[in-house]
Amino acid sequence: MSLSSREGEDRLLTVPNALTAIRLACLPVFVVLMAEPDGRGRLAAACLLAGLGATDGLDGYIARHFHQVSNLGKVADPLVDRVLVLTAVIAAIAIGALPVWLVAVVLAREALVLAGGGALFLAGAKRVDVSWAGKAGTFGMMVALPLFIAGHAPFRWHAEAEWAAWVAAGWGLALGWYAAVGYLPRARAALAQTREERRLASLERRG
Repeated sequence: MSLSSREGEDRLLTVPNALTAIRLACLPVFVVLMAEPDGRGRLAAACLLAGLGATDGLDGYIARHFHQVSNLGKVADPLVDRVLVLTAVIAAIAIGALPVWLVAVVLAREALVLAGGGALFLAGAKRVDVSWAGKAGTFGMMVALPLFIAGHAPFRWHAEAEWAAWVAAGWGLALGWYAAVGYLPRARAALAQTREERRLASLERRG
């Protein structure tokens, strides 16, 4: 990487960083809407959450295609995303919109993938890239979350919103676990490749 590229990544004022800051600033607004009595703010909270999720994909696109990747963004973007999702999940569980068992199934899948990634890191193996199924599964769950909240809002189409949430969650879970199962043989292959590379390197040193 050139010096100019490293200096560019030290920038703070970029469009993606501004979008990340907006998502963080909207977090208290989401909480206030969810806390309104009689659930009057839930539909607005669901729409806000959906909009914030859309900006997450937008800032990544801008950063990559317009050369606005920054060191701050690399840290702040995923951190803000996790805080936002965690807050939304807790709020959805609190109002009874999101079943605890569904969260447990999603967390079990994430723990499996995280453990596999940790094992690869400790072994010094190459990281396994996220598959299309994993990305699609995550997208499905992100679509389902605001729909679950909308399904428990006092508006005309709440039943249809909850039905759509279960559809999105269903294919999100299916694709997510499909990706997790497919991750295992790829992780084993990466470990085997690392061992073979080390064996060859050892033979070369001896020779």
